[in-house]
Amino acid sequence: MNTFARAADALAVTPLLNCLLLEAAAPAGEPVAGRAVHRLRVSGRLLRVRTGHRPAAPELWTGGTWRPLGHSGLVDLAVQEMHATTGRSNAALIAEMTASRAAVEALLAARATATPPDDPWLRSEQSLVMGHPFHPAPKARSGGGPPTAWLRYAPEAYARFPLALLGVREDMVIDDGDTTALDTLGEAPPGYRLLPAHPWQLGLAHRLPAVRTAFAEGRLVRLGTTPWQARATSSVRTVHVPGSPERAGAADDLFLKFSLEVQITNDVRRMRRHELRQVRRTDPLVTAAFRAMGGPAAWLTERGHRTVRGLDEAFPVLVRDGLDGHVVPGATAVLTAALPEGFDGSPLDRLTDPLPWWSAYLGCIVPPVLEAYARHGIAVECHLQNTLVAVDADGTPIQAVFRDTEGAKVIPWTPREVAWRRLVYCLVVNNLTEIAGALAHRFPGASRALWPAARREFERYDKERGFPGAEAEALLTGPTVPGKANLLSRWIDADGTDPRYLPAHNPLAIRP
Repeated sequence: MNTFARAADALAVTPLLNCLLLEAAAPAGEPVAGRAVHRLRVSGRLLRVRTGHRPAAPELWTGGTWRPLGHSGLVDLAVQEMHATTGRSNAALIAEMTASRAAVEALLAARATATPPDDPWLRSEQSLVMGHPFHPAPKARSGGGPPTAWLRYAPEAYARFPLALLGVREDMVIDDGDTTALDTLGEAPPGYRLLPAHPWQLGLAHRLPAVRTAFAEGRLVRLGTTPWQARATSSVRTVHVPGSPERAGAADDLFLKFSLEVQITNDVRRMRRHELRQVRRTDPLVTAAFRAMGGPAAWLTERGHRTVRGLDEAFPVLVRDGLDGHVVPGATAVLTAALPEGFDGSPLDRLTDPLPWWSAYLGCIVPPVLEAYARHGIAVECHLQNTLVAVDADGTPIQAVFRDTEGAKVIPWTPREVAWRRLVYCLVVNNLTEIAGALAHRFPGASRALWPAARREFERYDKERGFPGAEAEALLTGPTVPGKANLLSRWIDADGTDPRYLPAHNPLAIRP
């Protein structure tokens, strides 16, 4: 193996191994000398791993010795265990797991010759080479072609690129909400409205007969590309458009979210009609909830969307507020998902004592999430990729910024128990557990103090503001919280909006 191949294998092993340990195994004794043994529940096989925030170096007991497993061997083991568990096969997921590891290798090679951005926020957005730490194929790009087709659009490869500009005949335009920012991106000819398109999606969608017909009949026309470059963000299909005098004097930045005919993690990232309608219903409620809090927490409003009649799902573009006007003056926003993975300029690199930083982080993240739920009936999808934390000049968190209306759950449109389960998973398991794990890895001596501090933040909110019903008590006393089972969900082809959950250890159910 070359250097990139070895590094890619190690990075691809971690999330798949996490899935197996969470979903299909149980500890078999106490760790010894930095190694822990787990027994796979169905097959009974023994798997030994190096302990830590990111378990690594898996070995399988063969009856006489421990056999090291690389990524391909771990895939084989996962396939056997999932087949034994469910009685089903899934050739597509097997291919995705292999493709995800190959994608990581391609990304590492591309990063080695590319120039990272100067902006620390953008560096954080573009740092997720490993990706979701509990997904069997976090970097697969199914349907998007080989790496040569998509590396130019990959945030992990520091991608920036011009957007394609289309003209949509006026009688074919669908506008919902405030889309005026789109008209600052260029100029459409008479009788047409401007529509930006992600160039990757334009290439993928052009193979559809309905799209080719729309261009042939003049309902859609090509207008070239933007004179400036958009920057790829962590979700891949959402790009950042910096404020620019070239945009008809528009000074503020913005985000644009597109459809993408590519499966990334659990879904093909196409914006469906019903999802667009739901966003338009939900976002005003979320925006109002955060406005009522009076800061400092902020919500990036999704102002509206524009698309093409008859091609609603092929070329929608959703306009989201940028960071300008939302981040506290003088602060620097970073993507929280980048904190466990690491990036140049991470505020964690400057820490000498993690507890004050962790307490500040909790104070930024926890209260607004609980307030949105308890006072406004909104479960914000506050997982790591949808959460930014703004830090001051010393790297201390002073503000949380949340985004992505699509994942928000509103009561009573969503049953309360479903909304609460999703909130607890996103906040406790996906967000806080990962950040606490990263801090404990850096500062083992402080690890025992992290979760008592988190519990105090939840208790403080409940004492000062109060939780309806018994939800706070259940969260602080129950032995488990819902952990999302991404391997099982993908293996049985569960709908991405209805994943399977399994009980995970509740780190809040402790007394200081």
